[in-house]
Amino acid sequence: MLKAEEELLRKLSIADLERANAYAKDLGRGLQIVRSFPQGVTIFGSARLKQDSKYCQMAFDLGHLLAENGHAVITGGGPGIMEAASHGAFEIGGRTIGLNITLAHEQHPNPYLSDCLTFEYFFARKVALAMSAKVFVFFPGGFGTMDELSEVLCLMQEAKMPKMPVFLIGVDYWKGFDKMIGKMIALGLIASKDTGIFHITDRLQDVVDAANKIGHPKVSENFYDGFREAKAFEKESES
Repeated sequence: MLKAEEELLRKLSIADLERANAYAKDLGRGLQIVRSFPQGVTIFGSARLKQDSKYCQMAFDLGHLLAENGHAVITGGGPGIMEAASHGAFEIGGRTIGLNITLAHEQHPNPYLSDCLTFEYFFARKVALAMSAKVFVFFPGGFGTMDELSEVLCLMQEAKMPKMPVFLIGVDYWKGFDKMIGKMIALGLIASKDTGIFHITDRLQDVVDAANKIGHPKVSENFYDGFREAKAFEKESES
């Protein structure tokens, strides 16, 4: 152990160490379940939408299409969009993974999950949701969905995670977001090329086509492993 690390440990309180251990345990459990299935399509969206809403109906149809094509459907495991997508896949025997979160309200595992793990911490859950994905899909949602979307876009923009297809489903809903992106470009806050990270559409087949193009990774393979190795190789080449 480096002297700097030893000094840091001496400065940490018992509460700090207990908190760090709790974080590590939550994250470790998440990574363990991620390693138990091949990367699939991770679907985000509001827990508050009713199953008869048009967006939940679209999520159901997408889950069904993905399962028909042999792709695992990964969600946050709760109600709303998550339940609809899981239901669509589960109905025809598809694999549906729910990475749930302990909340004071509105978040309980939906009944259409073949695998489920409940997290205590949002960051650990987001890591698991990201590492589960070969394609990202964002349906309309609130602060939670926007938090997840902005983090994925930022990490891809900064090359901190592999660039994978990102779809925003619901042209009417996301047009305001697209307009805000235009303002960011006009002010020089982001580059125009950054708009290529995501695609706004109502066409569910676009998502399926992207997943089919990537194919079906083996359980033992994960895009993040190769990405990490590539970054390490670049550093070695520079030294």
